[in-house]
Amino acid sequence: ALKLNEQDFLGEATCVLSEIVTKRNRSLTLNLHGKNGPGGSKNFGTLTVHAEESCLSRMAVEMKLRCSQLGNKDMFSKSDPFLRISRLTESGNYVPICKTEDNPLLIECFDFNSNGSHVFIGQLHKSVSELEKLHKERSGANLVSPTHRGQEKVLKGQLFVDQFIGKEQFSFLDYISSGFELNFMIAVDFTASNGTPRNQDSLHYIDPSGRLNSYQKAIIEAGEVIQFYDSDRRFPAWGFGGRYGETLSHCFNLNGTNAYEVEGVQGIMAAYANALHTVTLAGPTLFGPVINTAAELASQATSNDITKYFVLLIITDGVLTDIQETMDALVRASDLPLSILIVGVGNADFKQMEVLDADDGRRLESSTGQVAARDIVQFVPMREVHSGQISAVQALLEELPDQFLTYNRSRNIKPLHS
Repeated sequence: ALKLNEQDFLGEATCVLSEIVTKRNRSLTLNLHGKNGPGGSKNFGTLTVHAEESCLSRMAVEMKLRCSQLGNKDMFSKSDPFLRISRLTESGNYVPICKTEDNPLLIECFDFNSNGSHVFIGQLHKSVSELEKLHKERSGANLVSPTHRGQEKVLKGQLFVDQFIGKEQFSFLDYISSGFELNFMIAVDFTASNGTPRNQDSLHYIDPSGRLNSYQKAIIEAGEVIQFYDSDRRFPAWGFGGRYGETLSHCFNLNGTNAYEVEGVQGIMAAYANALHTVTLAGPTLFGPVINTAAELASQATSNDITKYFVLLIITDGVLTDIQETMDALVRASDLPLSILIVGVGNADFKQMEVLDADDGRRLESSTGQVAARDIVQFVPMREVHSGQISAVQALLEELPDQFLTYNRSRNIKPLHS
C-alpha cells in the first residue's frame, strides 16, 4: 500500500543473498548510492541487511516400525508386508514426508507383489507426537480399512513403534555461516563442434559490442553467486578438447600457465577470452579427465580440511565420447565433498547429461557394478534459460544445498559452532 512515488528517495544498493549468509553474523553493511550508480564523493549513508533462516523445526526423527497380526493376503504363503508413510498437503495429495511436523501422517500397509500390484492390508493416521507416545507407552495402534460408506473398519493388525530417536538437523546456512566454504572450479569445452570462434554463429564468438555468449553467461550467472561462498576467490579453471600447438589436451589450465587458479569471476572471463586466441578447437568431448582432476583436489581436502566442499561447473555443447568413463569417474567421486554442475549450450541432444543427472532416482553405476554413494550432478540446458522457462542460477544451484548436506550428514560432520 506504500506509494513509493510520494516518498523521498534516500539511496539504494544491491547484493545477492550469498553475500549476507556467508558472514558470521549474517549481516552485511552496504553503501547507498543514487539511482545512476555511485555518486562520487556524495555520501548517501549506509544500509545494514541481516538475514535469518525461517525454519519450522530442526528436528528429524528416526523410527523403527513393526506390525503384528496382519491379515494374510496370499493364498498359499504368508504376506510380504511393507509400509508407506506420507503426509497430506493442502491440495489433498499425499507426498513423502520431508520434515518433522504434527500434521497427521498416513501410514499404509501393503502386501508386496513383484508385478507391482501390491495388495492393501490396512492404514492409520498418526502425527509424529502420537507415534512418539506409542513408543513411550510401548503400545500398539490398530490399523483400519475404509469402507464404501465412508466409515472405517477396525482391524486386528496393529502398528508398534520399536524405536523413536529425535536429533537436530543442521541446515545449509548453519554450515556456511560457521565457516564452511564452497570452492568453485570450472571447465570449458573447446571442441570443434562449437564452431570457429571468429564466426558469429560460433558458440564461442565474442561480440565486440559486449553481448555475452552462452559460455560467458553461464560463467557470470553461476560464478557471481558461488564466489561469495569461497573466501579467497581463487578458482581452478580448465579447458578440455582443445589443442595447444601440437598437444591435444582434455584438461589444460585455462590461463595458459602452469598455475591452474585464476582470480575471481573476472579472472575466469579473461582467461577464457584469451584461450580462444591461443587454443585450437579440436575434440573429442571427454569429461573423465576434468572430473578426475577435480576429484583429486576434493580428495586432498578430505584429510586436511572438513570445511571445504568443491563445486565443478562444466560448460559443454556436445555429446560425450567417454560416457562410461565419465560414469565411472562420477561414481568414484560420489564419496567425496564434490558436486558437479553441467551447463549445456547450443541445440545438441543432451539426453546423456540427463542420465548423468540421475533425477529419476536411480543412482549411477560404474562399469564394475559399483553404485554411486549419492547423486552429485545437476544438469541445466541453457536453451531453457534463454527461453525464460527457468532461471539459470535457480536451476544450477537448486540441488547443491541438498548434495552438500547429504555428504556432511553421512559423515556426521557438524557446523563449527555446534
